[in-house]
Amino acid sequence: MSATGASSDSGKNGVPVDLAHLARHTFGDRGLQQEVLALFENQSAIWMERLKRAGDASELSEAAHSLKGSARGIGAWQVAELAERLEVDGKATVGRLSMLEGDKVPSQAARDLTRDLEEALGETNTFIKAFLEDSGSAAKGGEDGADMTLG
Repeated sequence: MSATGASSDSGKNGVPVDLAHLARHTFGDRGLQQEVLALFENQSAIWMERLKRAGDASELSEAAHSLKGSARGIGAWQVAELAERLEVDGKATVGRLSMLEGDKVPSQAARDLTRDLEEALGETNTFIKAFLEDSGSAAKGGEDGADMTLG
């Protein structure tokens, strides 16, 4: 178990979003699940950009904290774990910025964590896009969504 309360894999069967967790938090309301996932997909791009542009450890930690909370809300455990590590590291010494030729450059560890987080977020958002497209097909009477349904 991790600090997020989930196993270290991203969800059941390695799926980036724990759909059972999401269903519990949305009371099984499929429309609400779609709305929450779409909101996460849109907002996560903003938080990721803020992480990349962070000018100091405080900004880095704040952006990572926001992403961590949102990821936990939808059950994106891998994203939440990486964001938490970046938040904690930002508060400690890893996220501190140094001056190099007049430019603010994050530490190598913070850059590595940010890269890993961006990759995990990309996988999560790809899953979300597919889920939302599949949900749209199912709403129109399609049967293709059976393997992504919440049952």
